[in-house]
Amino acid sequence: MELNPLILTLTLNPEAADFFTQLRTQHFPPERNYLQAHLTLFHHLPPTEKSIQVTLEQICQKQPQITLEVTDLMSLGKGVAYRIASEELQKLHRYLQEQWELFLIPQDKQKLRPHITIQNKVKPEEAIALEHGLRQTFQPFQISGIGFTLWEYQGGPWKLLQEFPFQPVCEKTASEQIH
Repeated sequence: MELNPLILTLTLNPEAADFFTQLRTQHFPPERNYLQAHLTLFHHLPPTEKSIQVTLEQICQKQPQITLEVTDLMSLGKGVAYRIASEELQKLHRYLQEQWELFLIPQDKQKLRPHITIQNKVKPEEAIALEHGLRQTFQPFQISGIGFTLWEYQGGPWKLLQEFPFQPVCEKTASEQIH
């Protein structure tokens, strides 16, 4: 029996995940919408490779949460996504690519183009209309990457396997801020 590949996503802060999932629920064809909104880092990791979990656990022991800039909307031809920018995320992705170079598929060896898809697999004119509508009020904003989530691809739906939280951002106490 062949095992299903693994998918690695960046875990978004709850408010951002809710915001994008709500848009996805509203605009993604319901018969194709198996997932909540997500930011995919790797599309096809081998399920038998134990170094994946070990590497993610090691990173998360030190990795603080990442600030992400939602910079623009982007056309997918038959859909719409939000474009994400973060040099820190790019560095982290390159590091993972180096660690896992021997078993990455060509798609996962490419430079990361981070985005969050809210619509796909619709008629191009429907996608153009949504992008145009969203552009009317779009202003860049920030969200946070708060960890990794590892999934098993199941031919459409994904099965949650494990979450790997980053270190929380420590707020300074009032006395620390004064001194």
